[in-house]
Amino acid sequence: MSSDEDFSLVTEIPQPSEDTVQEIQALIANYKKKYDQLVEEQNDLTNTRNDVQDLTKKFRERSNKVREDLKNDQHSYTEQINNEMAHLNLLKQEEIELMQEIEKVMATLVQEEAQNNHLKQQTDVFTAVPEKKVVFTGETVKAANSQAFEMHSRIVYPMEGGMALVTFEEEVVAKKILGMKNHRVDLGEEVSITVEARPVQLMQPRLVEIDSEVCPQCILISNLPKMDTDTMLNKLEIHFSKGKHGGGEVEICEMLPDSGTVVLKFVEKNIAKGLTDAEFHDVKLQQKMHRVRVTPFLNGTITNLKTKMSVCPRTVLLAGIPPVMNQETLQDLLEIHFQKSCNGGGEIEAFLYNPLGQHTSAVFESVSPNKEK
Repeated sequence: MSSDEDFSLVTEIPQPSEDTVQEIQALIANYKKKYDQLVEEQNDLTNTRNDVQDLTKKFRERSNKVREDLKNDQHSYTEQINNEMAHLNLLKQEEIELMQEIEKVMATLVQEEAQNNHLKQQTDVFTAVPEKKVVFTGETVKAANSQAFEMHSRIVYPMEGGMALVTFEEEVVAKKILGMKNHRVDLGEEVSITVEARPVQLMQPRLVEIDSEVCPQCILISNLPKMDTDTMLNKLEIHFSKGKHGGGEVEICEMLPDSGTVVLKFVEKNIAKGLTDAEFHDVKLQQKMHRVRVTPFLNGTITNLKTKMSVCPRTVLLAGIPPVMNQETLQDLLEIHFQKSCNGGGEIEAFLYNPLGQHTSAVFESVSPNKEK
């Protein structure tokens, strides 16, 4: 083709035949039908997707709620467990306190039981004390004027050297001597001394409580005949030292003169009870068998002691007495001086002089509520 030739892009389209148009229409109808199906399927997919999204949202919400409920339940369970643990710990503490209280009660019961046994033992001992015959030689008085218990004092008063004790018959004389305080005593031959009058203060018991208990090694033997004391002690020691008589090795055997009974102490501690349980024993005394009574021996321990200081109403202490002459002469001159009323003195009941450089003791015994001896 030369350049001069006309160039044409027009293509000639052949005219379709009637069959071809029908085929195209059928094809279009077919595609339209498929399109409608695709649109319908797309709508179904969209609806399904929306349903799935709704389900997913509901599931998520439900999951969150379940998770929140689980969290709340866990918190509640944890709090409940903590409360139960605290309650359990409280119960354990109460159990410990109850056990301690039970132990205290048991200890108290044991102590009470021991005290009851001790009291029972004391009661048994007091009911088994040696018999002693008593003869009434006094007077009867009204109950309101009677005293349940009376105790006489016996006090040992230590004296230093260069002092004297003077007991007057009247309290007023002692008060007068104490009021004058310093006294010039004429000893004759232009010799005189000056002594100082001082009150005598004695410590006396105001309250005494004694706890007694049975001695496990000692026995008290009573119902004894009148015979030589040394001989009786030897025979009792020989008798109760033999095992066939229920005895054992004897450590001490001595007489109690105030009660006429004998205290016998064994070396071992398991002998006395067997003898006291038997109570009566036949012992050969005065060439014949004599039935003696064996009872427990009590040891006393002072558990409470309260004292008071009291001034002797009739006794005066004279201090500062020099040794200018022999003891007997000086005591006589002092007694004569304080017996004269012109010197403020009076009748003297007792006089005791202790020279300088010596030590002695004076014994005070009460003979009435207002007098001392």
